This record gives sequence, C-alpha cells and structure tokens, in this order.
Amino acid sequence: MARPTPQTQAKRRRELSKQEERKAKQERRALRKEQKTKNGDSSVPPGQDPDLYGIVPGPQPPLE
Repeated sequence: MARPTPQTQAKRRRELSKQEERKAKQERRALRKEQKTKNGDSSVPPGQDPDLYGIVPGPQPPLE
C-alpha cells in the first residue's frame, strides 16, 4: 500500500486544529449563554427593552 503524502498529513493536521477551534468556540458560546441566563439583568423588569428602560420622554434636565 502507498503511504500518505506529506501534503495529506499536513491537511489532516489543519483540519483537526480547525475542528478543535470550532469545538472550543462552541463551548465558550455555551458558557456565555449560560452565564447570561443565570445572572440576568435584575434592574430591568421583564417585558421591558433594556436599551430604553429608564428613559423619560420629553425635555431632559440640564447637565449642570
């Protein structure tokens, strides 16, 4: 039988490293998602947009 060429072996190593990177990235995403749901933002009531919560319509008070 023929042996794999060095190019094939190098490609295999590259593909394995890409798979490992993808797996690590998925784990980081899952961890962030878990922390985000666990911690939550208790200052914003449910059903409110966190970007708009606390904004008062109309003229704003002066800074000074």
